[in-house]
Amino acid sequence: MERHQVAVYLGALAAGCLAGWAAPGAGPGLEQAIDPVLGALLYVTFLQVPARELVRSLRAGRFLAAALAVNFLAVPLLVAAMLPLLPADQAVRLGVLLVLLCPCVDYVIVFSGLAGAANQRLLAVTPVLLVAQMLLLPGYLYLFLGSGLSDVVEVGPFLRAFLFLIVVPLALAWLTQAWAARRAAGRRVADGVTAAMVPLMAATLFTVVAPQVPRIHHDLGDVARVVPFYAAFLVVMAGVGTAVARSFRLDVPAGRAIVFTGATRNSLVVLPLALALPAAPAVAPVVVVTQTLVEVLGMLVYVRLVPRLLPDPAATR
Repeated sequence: MERHQVAVYLGALAAGCLAGWAAPGAGPGLEQAIDPVLGALLYVTFLQVPARELVRSLRAGRFLAAALAVNFLAVPLLVAAMLPLLPADQAVRLGVLLVLLCPCVDYVIVFSGLAGAANQRLLAVTPVLLVAQMLLLPGYLYLFLGSGLSDVVEVGPFLRAFLFLIVVPLALAWLTQAWAARRAAGRRVADGVTAAMVPLMAATLFTVVAPQVPRIHHDLGDVARVVPFYAAFLVVMAGVGTAVARSFRLDVPAGRAIVFTGATRNSLVVLPLALALPAAPAVAPVVVVTQTLVEVLGMLVYVRLVPRLLPDPAATR
């Protein structure tokens, strides 16, 4: 599964689409499973980041600064430029902003690794990116949507997401690491849990997509209007990420990692926030999941494109 994980993920997405179309009544039950499955996925992700590596990542000045700059400076500026062109529907805009303003912390590790990027360095800064996006997202949403944001967004879901999708998985991962460092049983458990990464990711993609397929069909017009923006975002961020990597004078693997973290978005983590919105912006989750479908296809292009944007000098000799 490790060797063929991209095919596994595409299969999970296809299975989710098929299940959502064939059994739309199962959607509410699957939505209830999103948080637990996603929490388990993030626990396994954090388990691969030793606590000492997280501390070291905070000291890796240039790489961390580049990751923060591309995600929390360059991306918001691009989104601000796109905002006037987005559909006027407030719910559609909210869904687009939710997903584009948050950097990915899960399958970006896989795709960046396939392109020869320093995905382990990216993995080490994952907790930092998660905490930063949860702290900054409310401010960005208020900046872009204004005071009307309070009519559709509540603080509670953000706090619950921060607790159950960041604090709890990270604490459990560090406790497991401490156990594994002291006991053979702990090492076996840690190794076994880590081996579940690919099937967990596949389960998460299936669980996220299947409930939204009937809604995508119902809101097909809104979906069609946002797809070009998601595709344009990927195109523009390929150049922006490359420029940021070069401006920080990163080595080639680190530079490729910066391109990927700037382009991939955190649709899986923000989806529970979109689902927790009041009934009025019910289209927001559909807009979020649509980004996932566009992005996964875009990543197949990125795997071949990014090594050409940032070629390895040693490989050309």
